[in-house]
Amino acid sequence: MSATDLFAPMTFKRGPAMKNRFMLAPLTNQQSGADGILSQDEYTWLVKRAEGGFGLTMTCAAHVQKIGQGFEGQLGVFSDDHLPGLTRLAAGIKANDSVAVVQLHHAGMRSPKELIGETPVCPSANEEFSARAMTTAEVEEMIEAFIVGAERAEKAGFDGVELHGAHGYILCQFLSPEVNLRDDRFGGSLDNRTAVIREIIAGIRARCRPDFNLGLRLSPERFGLQLSEILSFAQSLMTAGDIDYLDMSLWDVFKLPVEEEFKDRSLMAWFAGLDRGHVRLGVAGKVLTAKNARACLEAGMDFVLIGRGAILHHDYPKLVQADADFHPIALPVSPEHLAKEGLSPTFIHYMGNWKGFVSL
Repeated sequence: MSATDLFAPMTFKRGPAMKNRFMLAPLTNQQSGADGILSQDEYTWLVKRAEGGFGLTMTCAAHVQKIGQGFEGQLGVFSDDHLPGLTRLAAGIKANDSVAVVQLHHAGMRSPKELIGETPVCPSANEEFSARAMTTAEVEEMIEAFIVGAERAEKAGFDGVELHGAHGYILCQFLSPEVNLRDDRFGGSLDNRTAVIREIIAGIRARCRPDFNLGLRLSPERFGLQLSEILSFAQSLMTAGDIDYLDMSLWDVFKLPVEEEFKDRSLMAWFAGLDRGHVRLGVAGKVLTAKNARACLEAGMDFVLIGRGAILHHDYPKLVQADADFHPIALPVSPEHLAKEGLSPTFIHYMGNWKGFVSL
């Protein structure tokens, strides 16, 4: 079996193996209730992807605190009221031989005030987002909320969780030396700015079962991040071995870094060169065709995350398996096509915000 075989099973240090190298990217869809309770529409969207052959099916970002809600119709994991829906969802995904994972999220300064009903929080006061600085106690409460969210996901029957440390949301805000201007133990040095994530990881490891799968999503650029720091942090996490996989959201898996001193190789290549030990490494960002997916494995990745392709085709992995030259349907697509692929009217309307995606 080739090391670049997209349909080779992939084991993790903890939790069940993926039957192939396709992971469903965590995708915003606005389909759940205002209270964060799972809707039938969200259940249908996700379970249809599990049926479609994804080795791991991940939820959209699920907020761990009410104040951390990032968008309307967001799935919640901050209350036991969410347990019945989450339990049903975990069972539906796992019934289709797909690893079931909740992505744990907090939007921080990017929580709209009109949505959460109060001033959003941030590591430091942020004028652009009209956000206030968190107290040390509030940071500790947020860390606890992530850990409790993982415990809740475990109780619901999920195989694991992924921490959303990317895209300028709260964990990313703590990582950013431009956003995080704190002078307590959570600010200043890289060691201090990564403490929030490391403490969440330690808490989940201490309080969830030994075989509970734990991943982390990071961005290597934008949001005030420095590639050298993210590479250093990624390597330290891989060396420690307390996470099972690292999910690098690159926007475009084939792009070069924006920082001049790193332009001699692609972003993906920089992370492929790390000593990953038992930690699996995957990438997301414009992986559209079967050829794109194979190229990621050929570049040293263990798995790929599929976003746009999974929206267009619920059975993307099966289509790739049947056709080594598979290309998704051309854009824009009709609302009728998306409805057949399991998207609700709400999700289809949301996709209308993606330029050139839906023919409305």
